[in-house]
Amino acid sequence: MGIRSVLSKPFAKYIVNQQTKWASNPIDAQNSILSEITKKAKNTAFGKDHRFTDIGDYQAFKEAVPIGDYEVIRHYVDRIKTGEEDVLWPGLPAYFAKTSGTTSGTKYIPITKESVPNHINSARNALLNYVHNSGNSKFLDGNLIFLSGSPIMTQTSGIHTGRLSGIVNHHVPAYLRSNQMPSFDTNCIEDWEDKVDRIVNETYQKNMTLISGIPPWVQMYFDKLTEKTGKPIKDIFPDFSLFVYGGVNFEPYKAKLFESIGKTIDSVETYPASEGFIAYQDTLDQEGLLLLLNTGIFYEFIPADEYFDENPTRLSIGEVKKGVNYALIINSNAGLWGYSIGDTIQFVSTDPYRVIVTGRIKHFISAFGEHVIGQEVEKAINYAAKEQNRTEITEFTVAPQVTPESGLPRHQWFIEFGEQPEDLERFATAIDHKLRELNSYYDDLITGNILERLEIIPLKKNAFIDYMRSQGKLGGQNKVPRLSNDRKIATELIKSRI
Repeated sequence: MGIRSVLSKPFAKYIVNQQTKWASNPIDAQNSILSEITKKAKNTAFGKDHRFTDIGDYQAFKEAVPIGDYEVIRHYVDRIKTGEEDVLWPGLPAYFAKTSGTTSGTKYIPITKESVPNHINSARNALLNYVHNSGNSKFLDGNLIFLSGSPIMTQTSGIHTGRLSGIVNHHVPAYLRSNQMPSFDTNCIEDWEDKVDRIVNETYQKNMTLISGIPPWVQMYFDKLTEKTGKPIKDIFPDFSLFVYGGVNFEPYKAKLFESIGKTIDSVETYPASEGFIAYQDTLDQEGLLLLLNTGIFYEFIPADEYFDENPTRLSIGEVKKGVNYALIINSNAGLWGYSIGDTIQFVSTDPYRVIVTGRIKHFISAFGEHVIGQEVEKAINYAAKEQNRTEITEFTVAPQVTPESGLPRHQWFIEFGEQPEDLERFATAIDHKLRELNSYYDDLITGNILERLEIIPLKKNAFIDYMRSQGKLGGQNKVPRLSNDRKIATELIKSRI
C-alpha cells in the first residue's frame, strides 16, 4: 500500500468522529452557525439593511430576512461586481462562481475565503467516509479523474471568476495533484467533445482507480474509451474501484454505466452546488445523504406546496419531518441570505439528518393541475426499466402535450435508450401505473378521462448530446431538466424521433 492509502485511514477515523459529534447535536450546530454568520455580516450593506444587530434568534432572523432567488440579491451582487466591499460579506469574495440560470441569465455566486473550505473539505470528507466505512483506501494510490469544467479564470473587478468545478480544481490538495488527471492543459479545453477525446488519449493507458463526474458525461467518456480500445472499462482500468457522482439521480444511468464498466463497483454520491456543498453519502447501505450542518451554512426549509405563497412557512432543522417535500433555502458565510437554490429535498432520516434530492422547484409538470415532480418520474422510469431487465436508459425528459393531433392531452416521455425494451407498450404501461400510484392528481386526471396514458417517444442515439450542444451546454456540470411545463425542449427533441 502507498503512503496516501496508509495515512488516509487514521485521518478518516478522525473526520468521522468529528462528524458524529455535530450530527448528534444538529440544532446546536445550526444555531451556532446562524449566530456566527449574522454577527460576522452585521456591518455589511445587507446586514445593515436587514438589522442584523437586532437578530438574537431564528424568529428574529425570519422577520428580518426575506426569501428569494438570485433576483432578490442581484442588486447587491452588481455592487460587488463594481469592486464595492462589505456588501453581502466582509471584504470582497475570493471568487465568483459563474453559472447560468433558467430565469436569471448568468449568475455570479460569491465564494468567500470563509466558504472555500465548505466546498473543498466536504468533497474530501465524502471520500474519507467511504474509506472509513469500506476499508478500501487503495484507490488513493492510483490515478484519479474529476471530469469538470475549465479551471481558467477571468477577472471581475479583481475577483477571480469561473465555473465552480474550475475553482475547486485550483484547490485540489497537493498530495493528490501528482496522480490527478487530466493534465491542466487538457482541462482548459472549452469544447467538451475535443476535451473528452484528449482525456481518453491521456488516460487509456493509465491506472485509473477513481472516476468522478456527472453520470451522462462519464458515460460519454466510457463510450469513447471503449470505441478506442475495443474493451470494457474493467479491462482498460482493472483497478478502477470507486465512482463518485453528483448533480443527478444515478438510478436511470446505473444499468448502462455498469454494463460499460463490465462489473459493479462502489459509488459515492455527493450534493455540491455553486452556492455550497450541501450533503454527501456517509454510509454504504442507508438511503440518503448526510446534510452538512457545521460547514458555514444555516438551512431553512419551506414546504414545496407553499413555496409560491406570499408568506410560506419557514422551518429550521429541528422542525422538519420525514417524507415532506421541502424547498431548500441557505444562508451562508459566502454572503447568501434567504437564498433559494431551486432544489427540493426530502428527509429520509432525522437521526442523523439525511436527505434525498427530489427535483427542482420550477421543474415540474402541472399543465392540468397534476404537479408531477422529478422524483416521481425518476421512480416511475426506474420501476419500468427493472420490469424489463435488459432495458437501458441513456437520458430522458418529460413534457406535456396539450394539443395533440388526435386523442386526449397527455404527457410525452422523450427517451434515448441504450437498449430499448422488448415491449415498448408494456414499458409505457408500467411507467403510467407507477406514476399513478405515486401521484394521486395524475391518477385522477387519467381516471376522469382528462388525460390519456403517457406516450413514449424513442429518440435517436446522441439526441440529448446534440440538443445540449445546440444550446451551448455540452458537458461539465450541465444537466438536462427531467421535466418541463412547456414545450421548449420537446420541440427540439421531437426532431430526433426514431
